[in-house]
Amino acid sequence: MLKKGYKLYSILTGTCPKCHEESMYEDKNPYHIENIFKMNERCSHCNTKYKIEPSFFYGAMYVSYPVGIAFATAAFVITFLLLKTSLIITFIAIVITMIACLPIIIRLSRNIWINFFHKYDKNAIKQ
Repeated sequence: MLKKGYKLYSILTGTCPKCHEESMYEDKNPYHIENIFKMNERCSHCNTKYKIEPSFFYGAMYVSYPVGIAFATAAFVITFLLLKTSLIITFIAIVITMIACLPIIIRLSRNIWINFFHKYDKNAIKQ
């Protein structure tokens, strides 16, 4: 389900994990590469601090591996199993998918990582 109150909503939309009211990122478009890592310091709605400690989002690297594997597996299934292409074409499709989806993988990994440490609070207000 993709509605407020579920972690999946915050993960897929990049909204505050505590109130689900505002984007964590200064620029919502992950393909603006110069702004891909630029995040608001706090949520203007509930005052949640996104960067809990220095280097907090380094932990997202551990999440990016399985997220990347999921994208690569999807590319494999589509090209090799469904389209019945050769292995070399399948490999090229996987590489292209990984390069093209890298900004999305980075953002998803950060969203998943921060959602490990915060949970939704429908009563979250600015303090």
